[in-house]
Amino acid sequence: MSPGLEIVLIAVTTAVAAALPGSYLVLRRSAMVSDAISHAILPGIVLAFFLTRDLNSPFLLVAAAASGVLAVVLIEALRRSHLVPEDAAIGLVFPALFSIGVILISRYAANVHLDTDSVLLGELAFAPFDRLLVRGHDLGPRALWTMGVILALNLAAIAVAWKELKLATVDPSLAALLGFPPAALHYGLMAMVSITAVGAFDAVGSILVVALMIAPPATAYLLADRLAPMLWLAAAAAALSAVLGFAAAILADVSIAGAMAVASCAVFGAAFAFAPRRGLVAQARQRSAQRLELALRMLLVHLLHHQETEIEREECRLAGLHRHLRWSEARTRQVIREAEERRLVARSGELVLATGDGRRLAEAAVTEG
Repeated sequence: MSPGLEIVLIAVTTAVAAALPGSYLVLRRSAMVSDAISHAILPGIVLAFFLTRDLNSPFLLVAAAASGVLAVVLIEALRRSHLVPEDAAIGLVFPALFSIGVILISRYAANVHLDTDSVLLGELAFAPFDRLLVRGHDLGPRALWTMGVILALNLAAIAVAWKELKLATVDPSLAALLGFPPAALHYGLMAMVSITAVGAFDAVGSILVVALMIAPPATAYLLADRLAPMLWLAAAAAALSAVLGFAAAILADVSIAGAMAVASCAVFGAAFAFAPRRGLVAQARQRSAQRLELALRMLLVHLLHHQETEIEREECRLAGLHRHLRWSEARTRQVIREAEERRLVARSGELVLATGDGRRLAEAAVTEG
């Protein structure tokens, strides 16, 4: 297997593993918690390294996950004090923990592969060189196995607690009334986020962890109305972002992790603009259709009030309608054309008159108003 293919597999596995718990964070409106956790795990990694002196020790994973959960506990404690809002609590906790980790690295681990550049950006290009060897057999990149196991754990956790996580995410109060423990589910989800962030931390760095944990779920949120399709779409958007980012990095000769973060934002930008129901284009079309519908009703009401007598019908003449309605001539022609296509008005020489269907719609509009 070529190094390029191994990098893509690592990136896709990492992206999908991060997108699954990230979907719940987006639905809970707690997206920035991922940023807090991805930074707060740093002191756990550093302290565990001081104890083990081995960057490959599984104890680093445990200590970093514990550090991430500690960050969540501190954020929750500050939030429940009602002295500071949740966003301020996040802004207080994660810079403090991250700064502690950076200070420890710069002071005590300057000669070890725990530098601040790798902390922020990571380097996927080096991931294939860290191999998993078992009795002399090369099983592939260690990062691929690590993230593969974490992806499997995330899938298993979601499958086992599907209904509980769904209910606790959508309606925590109802979950508590039905006997589900919202607090336990919350901390379980945060533990999942922490473990995922830790596994991805060394290969891709904290910035890409946040990008992959939030951007693909946010993309899926614009495209899906239910949780299950959202998870599938988030995984697909994450994998697409990883592949596009790798291709862009090779073409532009830039950081792979940085290119993938940009790609995930670009995929979100495409969904933000062109999502069928919630995208900017769809929203603009919907607003345009609503304005046209309102104008159509105004036209019909005007015709209803002025087409009964010959004198009043003077205000129904095509040449003067735009002045009576205070529209432009182009807008008037557009609305009349739409009304004619829907058989709500009919021409009688220069007169524009409401049909039976048009009269009924105008009467309903007057009644509703």
